[in-house]
Amino acid sequence: MCTGSCAKCLGGTLIPLAVCGFLANVLLFFPGGKIIDNNEHLTQEIWYFGGILGSGVLMIFPALVFLGLKNNDCCGCCGNQSCGKRFAMFTSTIFAAIGFLGAGYSFVISAVAINKGPKCHISSLNIWGYPFSDGNYLSDTNLWNKCSDPVNVVPWNLTLFSILLVIGGIQMVLCAIQVVNGLLGTLCGDCQCCGCCGGDGPV
Repeated sequence: MCTGSCAKCLGGTLIPLAVCGFLANVLLFFPGGKIIDNNEHLTQEIWYFGGILGSGVLMIFPALVFLGLKNNDCCGCCGNQSCGKRFAMFTSTIFAAIGFLGAGYSFVISAVAINKGPKCHISSLNIWGYPFSDGNYLSDTNLWNKCSDPVNVVPWNLTLFSILLVIGGIQMVLCAIQVVNGLLGTLCGDCQCCGCCGGDGPV
């Protein structure tokens, strides 16, 4: 399989994931689907913008680079050592590493937020804080009653941060694949695909 084609496939997959991550982070600013009166009552990890920056913005650039690799794939390189194919694949490896770090950032922030639980109004104490510890609320839904406001903030945050966790994990895997794919393209010059492009032989 052409390394350029593989990169294009990865790029096409990363873009919708980045959009979903961005939207999930934006929705976290509206706990329970409602506008909150005081931003200080929002869960702290929301302000780290894991989905907006990590899985979103930092993922768009690698995705666009991966998509562009197919344009100078295979045919232009067969028998032409100055085509720049290997340099393009090496560059994609750097962007893949950046994307991996961005996705990893989002993954870690989401994992911390899930374990910590949301910030909410604790009815029994009449204060705003974090009533859960070490993810104890994940196995005992009865504890969710500790949060009286915002309404449904626990399932809301849990669902959205879980989505970000899954998206970040998938993005990390895809970027890791492109690191390997890019290194193969750098070292081999995508030589295995010249035949499918009608070339005379390997680079």
